[in-house]
Amino acid sequence: MKRVYLDHNATTPVRPEVAEAMRPFLGALFGNPNSIHGFGREARAAVEEARARAAALIGAAEPEEILFTSGGTESDNLALRGALAAAGGSGHILTSAVEHHAVLDTCKALESGKIRVTCLPPDKAGRVTAGAVAGALRPDTRLVSVMWGNNEVGTLQPVGEIAALCRERGVPFHTDAVQALGKVPMNVRELGVDFLSASAHKINGPKGAGFLYVRTGARLAPLLTGGGQERDLRSGTENVPGIVGLGEACRLAREEGPAQARALAALRERLESAVCERIPDVVVNGGAAERLPGTSNLSFIGAEGETLLIRLDLEGIAVSTGSACSAGSTEPSHVLVAMGLSLEALRGSLRFSLGWGSTEEDVGRVLDVLPEAVRRVRAMAPKPEARR
Repeated sequence: MKRVYLDHNATTPVRPEVAEAMRPFLGALFGNPNSIHGFGREARAAVEEARARAAALIGAAEPEEILFTSGGTESDNLALRGALAAAGGSGHILTSAVEHHAVLDTCKALESGKIRVTCLPPDKAGRVTAGAVAGALRPDTRLVSVMWGNNEVGTLQPVGEIAALCRERGVPFHTDAVQALGKVPMNVRELGVDFLSASAHKINGPKGAGFLYVRTGARLAPLLTGGGQERDLRSGTENVPGIVGLGEACRLAREEGPAQARALAALRERLESAVCERIPDVVVNGGAAERLPGTSNLSFIGAEGETLLIRLDLEGIAVSTGSACSAGSTEPSHVLVAMGLSLEALRGSLRFSLGWGSTEEDVGRVLDVLPEAVRRVRAMAPKPEARR
């Protein structure tokens, strides 16, 4: 049985080029990049090359604006907590209701008598407008945080418009770009973004490596203190193999990203159009908005999403019912709830996320299996009267 992986928004396979680039730093090139001898200088040179590659991918003005972290969650925490601490530890944070939990839960943890949080609701496509942000800004707003591309439905937010508004109002702006990195064009220098979070394992790099872009002049207090690494903003000996892998993944994304995005968008369109043609009562969640090229969130009305996921898994097809970071939760997706989906649509939602290595054959396999799987799961579902 051929296995099909369509859960790239959860994590991606490490590309062979990335693994090969990392290999020497798991062996002979083991030096601490903060040591001044030859072993250390070799490691430092590799770290700085990776920094330059990450900066080039997002259009940063200087490589030094890249701070290496353990991944997207740490980057989000450093941006939110660090910006608030630098502003005196009080004030107002403005974000959206469809953010990743790394942002939402951090905002919840920060909220206190000195810090207030506003979560803007999205429209039915999962989009938050710059006008809504403008209407919610307050004199004491210390940070606006709106994600670039949503991990569950793929909706792209108007980051350029929001960044311009924040720059005009003198409010720092952070965007969680973990899902958008390498999939959409980025130039933080032109947009005026102050902070941007990214993670290696979403772009075919290793887990445990990421970065936070910090615009020169943006105020940020460290969360970790110690040896003063990463401009004294993220102490701790650098994860050299992970950083090297991140740098190679950034290089590949810069070179191949546009072509790959076009190919993934075509595969997604084929998947969605064929599913809607072959299976009745299917809703494309977020379909009215511009989306990440490989993300498709579909609701199969009358079917239980988790049961459908298990049936597909038995056929060797990996998909998701939502964010991998919320695995084990029995609560419905906070993103789909915020978008106003009906209970039936919430129950029957599945996320198909394509990425590097996804093929026409993969999509064909899904289309061969999915209609019968949906039919069987719907037949098993209790009638509406029985649910009351």
